[in-house]
Amino acid sequence: MTSKMLSWIILIVLSLVWGSSFILMKRGLDAYSSDEVAALRISIAFLFLSPLYLRHYKIDLKKYFKGLFLMGVFGNLIPAFLFTRAETEISSSLAGMLNALTPIFAVLVALVWLKIKPSGTKISGVIVGFLAAVSLMLFDRSTNTFQNFKYGNLILIATICYAISMNSIKKYLGGLNSVAATLWAFTITGPMAIIYLLGATDFVQHFHESPKALPSLGYVFILAVAGTALSVILFNILIKKAGVLFASSCTYLIPVVAILWGLFDGENVNFPQILSMGAIILSVYLINRD
Repeated sequence: MTSKMLSWIILIVLSLVWGSSFILMKRGLDAYSSDEVAALRISIAFLFLSPLYLRHYKIDLKKYFKGLFLMGVFGNLIPAFLFTRAETEISSSLAGMLNALTPIFAVLVALVWLKIKPSGTKISGVIVGFLAAVSLMLFDRSTNTFQNFKYGNLILIATICYAISMNSIKKYLGGLNSVAATLWAFTITGPMAIIYLLGATDFVQHFHESPKALPSLGYVFILAVAGTALSVILFNILIKKAGVLFASSCTYLIPVVAILWGLFDGENVNFPQILSMGAIILSVYLINRD
């Protein structure tokens, strides 16, 4: 199998898994608060990865700490809380569609951070993407427009965090094994999430009292293991093999999967939103074109 073919396979798998993560978050919210779902997601991912210390406990932590911190905090911890909070008020399909802005912010962060001069095509792509994002929130009828913008902006902040993480992986962690990078990134955020979950939330009470506690925990477990721990490893591999822009292009398929799950769950997606989603895909294409 060629390196290019492997990159495409990883891209498709990530798109399917991450496209399903929005409905998994929504099902987790059936029994737990947004903070609890987010903290559970990070905690379970950390505990799932912890046996890998047996093979990856020796790294130059001083050399890689900055990249690991940025990856753990901006790539996992902060977005986990922002997405679950947003999904308390907006649909999972809208969250998935707004997540498509990730490659746009990946380019902007790279331009600011690495001082790269943007081409006219990339600038056009960024403008189209932002206008499309505004249209998505404007035409969503599941809640009122104010709520769409208020909580949709949480998704936008999360995509900026993803962009920071993606560029930091490329900049600081190029010499570190992808599994080790993922493990140590969660080592930074995992203990914080566990302490917060058990010390500052009502998780234990909800676990004992909610009739949907076990099913919701099962959904969060799938989200944490498949949609977080294993996917982050694959994503790191993809960034190193194919670059930030190609890796971020999984957002072509993520919204499609999210929309299909949303429709299956009874959510409404209207024609103007489909057009807006098409405009975001066009913007990502323009950004990746040259």
